[in-house]
Amino acid sequence: MTEAHESAAAADDVRFMRRALELGERGAGRVAPNPKVGAVIVSQGTVVGEGWHAEYGQAHAEVNALAQAGAHARGATAYVSLEPCNHTGRTGPCTEALIAAGIARVVYAAADPNPTAAGGARRLAEAGLDVSGGILAEEAAYRNAPFLFDASGAARRAGRPFVTLKLALSIDGAIVDASRQPGWLTGEEARAAVHRLRAEADAIAVGIGTAVADDPALTVREGITPRVSPLRVVFDRTARLPLASQLVRTARERPVLVITNGSAPAAEAALGAAGVHTLAAPSTRDALHALGTRGVRHLLVEGGALLGSALLDAGLVDRLVIFQAPVILGAGALSAFAAFPSQRAQQAPRLRVLERKALGADLMTVYAVSGD
Repeated sequence: MTEAHESAAAADDVRFMRRALELGERGAGRVAPNPKVGAVIVSQGTVVGEGWHAEYGQAHAEVNALAQAGAHARGATAYVSLEPCNHTGRTGPCTEALIAAGIARVVYAAADPNPTAAGGARRLAEAGLDVSGGILAEEAAYRNAPFLFDASGAARRAGRPFVTLKLALSIDGAIVDASRQPGWLTGEEARAAVHRLRAEADAIAVGIGTAVADDPALTVREGITPRVSPLRVVFDRTARLPLASQLVRTARERPVLVITNGSAPAAEAALGAAGVHTLAAPSTRDALHALGTRGVRHLLVEGGALLGSALLDAGLVDRLVIFQAPVILGAGALSAFAAFPSQRAQQAPRLRVLERKALGADLMTVYAVSGD
């Protein structure tokens, strides 16, 4: 193969893998605890089949793409956004489906770190298929970060779920103006993106200050309908969540968990009588560990300033999502990081940007945070 042909083939690999990644997003909110996976079958440069994992417990992306390709799959190339699984769970191994269909080449993005499902690339290679990995691996890892955090054992080592901290800020870094009256900073497109974040989380958390000031519902009301409604969590040491709040009034419809320090048994009992679950934890880290043992793999934290700063300071945040509105709130406004310890400019860690895009007049920036 000439250098020009090699370059064209590499460009095709990237193009078809990007399509597989896009297809995988169609399973957002519906496939957890499984990963989002897309697949594209290509024969002689033409797409003959596409598929994605659409629903937990149903067929995987490769199987759906092969079904669409039919006989055209023989001798074709399969592009898959995650290494094909090599085990039998709720469905059969995708490796065997690819082999049986006569696929000649498999290109995948990210390796599967799950010891139960891993080994797909090796199985395919042993069956005589041409196997390549690592195409757009970083983008694939970004899209499936909570799954990879859990599957790789990082969650067990850290003793907690993958944590995303989301904040809506003004240009000058404030989350609310000097009046402290609740109100929207960002526009409709940014708020729709927040609902997508919620749909992909196992639990949504706020601090008691935000719960009292904003009286949020913490539900998914736009776009994706999640397969399982996220658990709603309030970090509330003394159990002072108002009984008249939206969260308490709807606790029997969608679960609410209030995390306390155990110092207010009467208040906890009153919340319990209203259908709210309570959990006493001596520290924020212990609270996150308890959430993990309850099946929370991905926790979305929506503020406020005290909770977000405490999590960042303790190294308990993996991803920071900032929605910045084109407004300046000025003197007296509450800084999102007012409770975060001061840092010297030259020593402060520089966060890595994973994504940045405009949403209407607002700007969304996603940062990787080291976590613990």
